[in-house]
Amino acid sequence: MHSSYTHCELCEWRCGVDRLAGTRGVCRVGPAEVAAISCSETLRSMSVTLLGCCYRCLHCNAYRISQYPDPLWWYGRRLDAAELVDEISLHLEALKGIPVDKISFTGGDPAIHLPFIEEVAAVVRERGLSLGIGIATGGFSTPEAMERIAAICSSITVEIKAFDDCVHRALTGAPVRPVLRNAAYLAGCAPEKIRVYRTVAIPGITDRQIPAIAAYIAGLDPDIPYRLIGFRPNFILYYHPGPTMEDMERLAKECRAQGLNDVAWSGYYPESMPQGIEQKAAMLSPQYAGCEEAARAAAYVQSAGCPTHPRDCGACPLRHRCPATLREPWNRR
Repeated sequence: MHSSYTHCELCEWRCGVDRLAGTRGVCRVGPAEVAAISCSETLRSMSVTLLGCCYRCLHCNAYRISQYPDPLWWYGRRLDAAELVDEISLHLEALKGIPVDKISFTGGDPAIHLPFIEEVAAVVRERGLSLGIGIATGGFSTPEAMERIAAICSSITVEIKAFDDCVHRALTGAPVRPVLRNAAYLAGCAPEKIRVYRTVAIPGITDRQIPAIAAYIAGLDPDIPYRLIGFRPNFILYYHPGPTMEDMERLAKECRAQGLNDVAWSGYYPESMPQGIEQKAAMLSPQYAGCEEAARAAAYVQSAGCPTHPRDCGACPLRHRCPATLREPWNRR
């Protein structure tokens, strides 16, 4: 761990700084700090969010974490690898019935904390736990670091932000060439470990980049899964519009036309209420004394699982395990 942190060249900025001594490179963080631990049923994983990133993406939906400490939100706590595995084991005990097969690291970009992830992987092996290691990265690692990532991970997600260097630099502050190189390396040397390649669809910024990215991936391996994520206004692009459902469908179709066999999308910017909300509101209206606004709000929470109307959380017998808690709201349309 120490050699990688004391002369850090984990990402392509190759700052060479001693992060253990408090010197900061482009990512501006030292050793790994944990912002959050969560369970993703969809990914069958315990997700560990680490602070810091080698990018400065204008659209980051986790900018308070990725740009730490600049946004002046303080999340971090230092855990050594054994302590983190202990905590995850406790959570898994409480989550019986939810299948979990890996510890997935996210951020920011967890690749800048590769030494810590390697230590966690070593603890998992030493304890004989049946847990793989996953990582979600922007792919800006050095070739040496990417080889280490491929060696320890069972699941790798790479987000290719843009294809043209000018767009990638404007959006992230970094060149795209290392990302494309690493995407090609994984496709050639560890295709079975690729969970997905993905891109955030930002109207007027990345939407024209996406077919080119799809063509590049298809040239590597047409069976690599490609996922399009609908942009939601965030950070510097807080006032930039997101894509419609029609936009996302069109982009997915264009990607398939480039030769990819597995393309899917999630997320869009709605221009009207979801189908069925007004009908539910009409049914709930009598319980809210005919108040149209209240019934409409209640229709949304009923769709999410709330069984009691009019709402009164203090008196609800389900208040200790609310069914309207959306752990993974992106799975709902």
